[in-house]
Order: sequence, then C-alpha cells, then structure tokens
Amino acid sequence: MNLKIYLSLGIICLWALHLFGQAYPDSLYNDDPHQKLPIGAEEPDYHFISAEGKKVTEARVEPPSWWIGMKNPLVQIILHDNQISNAKVSVDYPGVELKDIHRVENPNYLFVDLNIQSYAKAGALDIRLETAAGIKNYSFELKNRREGSAERTSVDASDFIYLLMPDRFANGDPSNDSFDDMNQWGINREKALFRHGGDLIGLMEHLDYLEDLGITALWLNPVLENDQPYESYHGYAPTEHYWIDKRFGTNDQYKALVNLCHERGMKVIKDVIYNHVGDKHWFIEDLPASDWIHQFEGFTKTTYRAPTLMDPYASEFDKDLFINGWFDRHMPDLNQTHPLLATYLIQNTIWWIEYADLDGLRIDTYAYSDQDFMAKLGKEIQKEYPNFSFFGETWVHGTPVQAQFTQNNFLRGDYNSYLPGVTDYQMYYAIMDALGREQGWTDGVTKIYYTLAKDFLYEDPLENVLFLDNHDLTRFYTAVNEDLNKFKSGIAMLLTMRGIPMINYGTEILMVGSGGGFGEGGRKDFPGGWQDDPVYKFNPAFHEADEQEAFQYVKKLANYRKNTPALQDGKLTQYIPENNIYVYFRYDEDKKVMVVSNTQGNTANVKLKRYEKDLKGFNKAKNVLTGEVMEQLSSLSIDGHTTLVLELNK
Repeated sequence: MNLKIYLSLGIICLWALHLFGQAYPDSLYNDDPHQKLPIGAEEPDYHFISAEGKKVTEARVEPPSWWIGMKNPLVQIILHDNQISNAKVSVDYPGVELKDIHRVENPNYLFVDLNIQSYAKAGALDIRLETAAGIKNYSFELKNRREGSAERTSVDASDFIYLLMPDRFANGDPSNDSFDDMNQWGINREKALFRHGGDLIGLMEHLDYLEDLGITALWLNPVLENDQPYESYHGYAPTEHYWIDKRFGTNDQYKALVNLCHERGMKVIKDVIYNHVGDKHWFIEDLPASDWIHQFEGFTKTTYRAPTLMDPYASEFDKDLFINGWFDRHMPDLNQTHPLLATYLIQNTIWWIEYADLDGLRIDTYAYSDQDFMAKLGKEIQKEYPNFSFFGETWVHGTPVQAQFTQNNFLRGDYNSYLPGVTDYQMYYAIMDALGREQGWTDGVTKIYYTLAKDFLYEDPLENVLFLDNHDLTRFYTAVNEDLNKFKSGIAMLLTMRGIPMINYGTEILMVGSGGGFGEGGRKDFPGGWQDDPVYKFNPAFHEADEQEAFQYVKKLANYRKNTPALQDGKLTQYIPENNIYVYFRYDEDKKVMVVSNTQGNTANVKLKRYEKDLKGFNKAKNVLTGEVMEQLSSLSIDGHTTLVLELNK
C-alpha cells in the first residue's frame, strides 16, 4: 500500500532529509516546552486595517473553478489584481451569462457574478478586463459534476469517527516539513506549539491501522494553509481558502486521501472555520473593505458566552461582543453580514465538497459567527446536497443552550439554523460525571439520564457527535486518572449510546496529556509516526500490556457496532439509575442490546426483574466483549467501574 501511494503521487521520501535542516536555530529557543513564539518574534499589535489597496504581486481568481448543473446556477468570482475596480468586464462563453459586477472600497477587487446555464460545456473560459492600461484575461474553469454528487451519502450514526491532528499523527514525507518562503520555518518536536512535521502522506500510510480498528470516518483538524509566524500547526488560523498547506501536502494529495478512504468504505470530514482567519490571510493583508472584519478602537475579545444568543434578558452590548469580538489577537473576526464575504465563504464550502468529494463537515467555533449567516450556509449546503451531514462545535454548558444551534427546534422563535447536529458537550460532561462522581439526584451517572431526557429538544439527536475527549480537552485516559476499568467503561458508553461516536487519535492506545489546546499536553505525536521514533504503536507488537488491552477493547466493540444496526440508529430505552447502576437498551426489529453500567468501585449484584418488560422474550445474553453467555436473566454480577454490553438472545 505504501509503495502504491508513493508511486501514484510521484513522491520519493528520502528519510535522510529528516535529519537535515529541520529545526529552528538554537537562538530562537528558550527552555519552556510550551514556548509560544520564536525568540525575537512578537504577537501582532492590534490596529485598524484600512482598505485603500496595496501592491498586488500575483493576480488571483477565486474560486478557480466551478461545476455545471449545480442547483444554484450563480457563482461569484473574486478577481484580485492591481487597480481593476473600474475595469470594463466581459465574458464570451456559450451558456455563461455575466450577471452582475460588484465593486468595493479597495480598488484591487472586482466581484463578478456568472450565471452557468445547464447546457454549458466544460472548458476554460476567460473573464476579460479592459482598463486604461490595456486588456487582461483571467482564466476560469468549468467542470462537469461527478455522477450522483448531489445525492451523496454522508456521515451518520452508523459511523465511528477518528479525530486526528495531521501535524501530530505521522510524517510520511520529510521533504515537505519546512519551506523557506513561509512565515514559520522548520520543525521542533520538543515544543508543543511548534510544528512537528505530520502530513497527509503519513496518514495515507496508516489507513490499514484505522480500518482494522473499526474506524469508518476521519475528521482531520484543518489542513488549509496557515502561513502564520507562530501556532500554525493546528490549522485554525487559515491564510488561504483554496489551498492545502504545503507542509501537509497538496490539493491532489488531499483528493487522493479521500479516494483511498472511499475505496475502504471510509468517509472524510473537513474541519471548516467561518468565524475568523489568520492575520496573514491574503485578504486581510489587502482588505477588500473596512467592514470585511469587525474592527474596534483597541483589541477586543469575544465574551465566549453563547447563552447571550438565547438569553431573554441579555444586553445588546453582550450579544454584539460575543459575535463580533475577536477569538484571539492573531485571528481577525470575519463580518459574515457583508454579503460578498458571506457568498465567498459559502461557495468555498461547496467548492471543497464537490472538488474533494467530501462526506461531512465539522464547523469550528459555530456559535461565534453571525447566526443568520450560519442559517444561510446550512440552507445552501442542504439545497445542493440534501443528504449531506455537518455538525457544529458548540462548547457550551446546558442542553438548551446547545440544542438552540440545531435545526427545526425553534428555541429562538422562528429562527432555524439548518444545522443537523452538534458536538455533544453535554453528553461528554455527563459521561465524565458518571465516571468521576458518586450518584446523586442529578450528579454522577444520573447526569446521563437527565441529559438524554432532554433529547426532545433536538430534531434528531442521532446527528450529534459523541466524544470522551478531543484536541481541546484533557485526554480521556488522563481524565479518568489512568484507571483502565473506567477507560473501558467510558468506551462502552461511547460506542453504545445514541449519536455518532468519535475517538481522538491515540485514545485507543491510552495516550495521555492534560490541557488539550490550552496546556497542549494532549496534542502529542502518535508514537511511531516518525522514522526515528523508538516505538511503533501502529503495530500491536509494540503495545504495552495495558495498551494492548485497551486497543483490543476498542477494536472489538467498534467492529461489533459496525455490524450491529441496533447500536447505530436503533431505538433507546433508559432506566433511572439506582445505587450507581445505570441500564439502557438499544434495539431494532432484529436485535436488542442491554447496557449495564456500574459506576461505583464495588462489585454489585443486580436484580433484573425491574427490566423484565424489555427482557421479555429473551432468556440468554452474550457478553459482546468476552463472549461469555449468561444462561439466565434473573440477576447479574458486575464489577466496579464496569460497563457490560450484552446481546440478548432467545
């Protein structure tokens, strides 16, 4: 498989390059492993950004292409070149109509609307600009859509998502680790906030491992260019919208990754950002209009308080500051109420779905963007791809606050978000409470019960993504104090609960670390992803005993879930927890699975008479993880901090 990848992409990986010129000069380091800036670098000073127009060194056409036969026949093209705003524009191509022209504050921009008729043919067309300086043509490509593109299937509750940070997973091509023409040079794996060199080739080389584990979908943290002077590794400060960061690979390699996944029956989710960009983004450095971003007299952060959107008593000041304040000093906050910017962002999303044949989207900082824009985005995606699934990051507290962001619940009056699902932080909090606290009236395992009881707030809770940790949080094994029983209990809940389960890279081998994106301890490299790593954890032969036990537990339950529709879109019945024992059933017409969780430390003997209605017709149960068969269903013994997954049989 590795050789095929290299040949297909025309790449020869010379591992000797890994030892040559891949670190910053020592003069740029200090002794802090969490060093943020290279010595001599400074965080950007906040200042008002004008839109008077700067010298353009390379003309730009975005999007670079579009497709015939889209539901919306209109495409808006940004032209960026020197002093073009007053140019006479013309297009001469059968089936393509010049619909409108928009001019902005900055004289280096033109926004050209084209109407693509269904009878147009694929090919390259020229957008002709005539100025006092002469005539210049800008090439734009028309393509035929992939057959069945609009009806594509998407990520759903049958999937098991693997989240990974490309810079920290595997380095398959050391030759792309660093480029002299980028703002951050080199790699340093000893520094949590510097680049480490992982890339798309490294990921493609390890698809066998992920498929064997039972993974059916990949969620990559953002891979668009982040040409920032610092913290460029995580991808959340993009400086381009149409190009993969060349330190990860190329656009063609990204498409190759998707194709390889599809060959295996796996899906790919793109992490997208609408709230902000990096301050080195090309359109920030030559701002189209002064209101393209939110600007203040001085640096102004968001409040990070999502409840203001639904708070009936919230001040307009707090609402505006939550939406319009900047997420961080080097991340200018985009003004999605600007109609040209809104169109640019929506078209970019559709372009990537069509271009790369994507299967889903994860929307970063969903709550912080203009909510009318987010609704328009969702509506446009669903218009082009009726079966397409996407979910928003909603790092909030309280089920109503989270549910307000999902479609068709009308918790905010007649507002509809057109967002199918969210990252289910409320279930994350509940599971962590269950594993870490004694049962109370609303605490401990009872929190799971109360969280599920509020599912009526969602149109479809099966669209929500479940997790035990992610790139922003303390790693799960660390959070449960490296207790393997609690770890397995949490995994059992994750893979049997309603929704779409997601696991963070390395969780299956008990990777540890605290702080996530804040302490950076959770964003370590996957052991074995680099040529000179002392161990190769992609091979079970290198697992320690506990790692192997955890890996096999995840693998067995994940593959069982893959072949058990009842655990995917089956119904759920739960019972109020008693004495730290929580029981729920997942079932469809063909199969019923009973899940029993003991969240206390002591072994418990559980009488099953209370559950006889759901056990009716069954007289045996098989432990999915051990294969052990219970010959009677009157009672069961369950060890402390254990969750049993029992397939009921007649």
